[in-house]
Amino acid sequence: MILSILGKCKDIFKETVNKLKGSDRRIALASISEVIGKSGQSIVAKEFNVSRDTIRKGLHELNSGITIVDAFSARGRKPVEGKLPSLIKDIKKIVDSQSQTDPNFKTTRIFTRLTVKEVRKQLILQKGYADKDLPTNQTLNNKINRLGYHLKKVQKVKPLKKIVETDAIFENLRRVHDDNQSKNNVLRLSIDTKDRVKVGDFSRGGRSRVIIKAGDHDFGGDYVTPFGLLDLTHDHVEFVFTNSKITADFMVDAIESYWLRYGCQNGKDTLIINADNGPENSSRRTQFMKRMIEFSANNNVSVILAYYPPYHSKYNPVERVWGRLEQHWNGDLLDTKETVLGFAKSMTWNGKNPSVTFTEKLYETGKKVAKEVMKLYETAIERAKGLEKWFVTLNPKKCKEVLAMEIKV
Repeated sequence: MILSILGKCKDIFKETVNKLKGSDRRIALASISEVIGKSGQSIVAKEFNVSRDTIRKGLHELNSGITIVDAFSARGRKPVEGKLPSLIKDIKKIVDSQSQTDPNFKTTRIFTRLTVKEVRKQLILQKGYADKDLPTNQTLNNKINRLGYHLKKVQKVKPLKKIVETDAIFENLRRVHDDNQSKNNVLRLSIDTKDRVKVGDFSRGGRSRVIIKAGDHDFGGDYVTPFGLLDLTHDHVEFVFTNSKITADFMVDAIESYWLRYGCQNGKDTLIINADNGPENSSRRTQFMKRMIEFSANNNVSVILAYYPPYHSKYNPVERVWGRLEQHWNGDLLDTKETVLGFAKSMTWNGKNPSVTFTEKLYETGKKVAKEVMKLYETAIERAKGLEKWFVTLNPKKCKEVLAMEIKV
């Protein structure tokens, strides 16, 4: 009908009418339906995709001259806050109580994961709501998200402590690594000792796809301790396990064994070691420096000891290896030494399995170098100005000269 009246202008006419809003549009549609006559309301409703109630409302406005005011705010489902005005405030109190401690230590922490179901439960228990009066869990979830309590990962905080030299140490680390990154004659190792691992049928808090039953207690005296070397030049990991203490001698033996086993003496003349300046590998640990001087002289290799600052040892690259190992074996029982080694061997680091060995050798603890001898050794140690404890260079020529002088003495 409209097409017969307007012909090719139909689309233009419809577009123009649809641009009208509210009462103006309803009156225009009502006027068109009256011009059409019989079945006009049905035809207009179909052509303009509106309901006949809209057209009838327009006819009322057209005939009476009274404009009907649209109350859009009154439409749709009312927010739950209208029925439960204190709900948002009560949700905030419940969620906030999980991260705040009462000064009198009368905490209201519920000591469970704060899921939407748990919030609902606490609204009933703590705030006296009836379950039937509360909205659905989906609505509660939306309200909690809008309050800013989105799901977040548990994050490690940044170290709170810094020493005066921290920034300078990191800057020097960056320079040392950048200067040697593309050199074929350099090997870079990141080393660290992990906390000793208790051997037994104990739960380590991991998950498994098969049912594993751990013991009901954690008593036991069997331990193994892993020492890790991350070869950053070749992206390779090596673990050395022991029942002994990880001493300065242990560490240098492991480093030298790695150097020789992988043929680093053929083509490599510089070794960079990243460590955390712990008690056994500190540049002030006399036995460690003695052994490193011997390593440098015997293998004709320059050694650069580049330490990370205190409270920042997590930036040492090998620390990420320990995290990967924990993820790998936590879902099982480390009930024997063989199991510990087996899981370590089956772990992958960037798609490759680590090398794993176990040493039966027992190392003597507390070994020290006499002060007079250490003064002689210090003449072969080059320490970075202002960062003497954190950056040390050993030249093989100087190391050989010092060892020769010690023999003469």
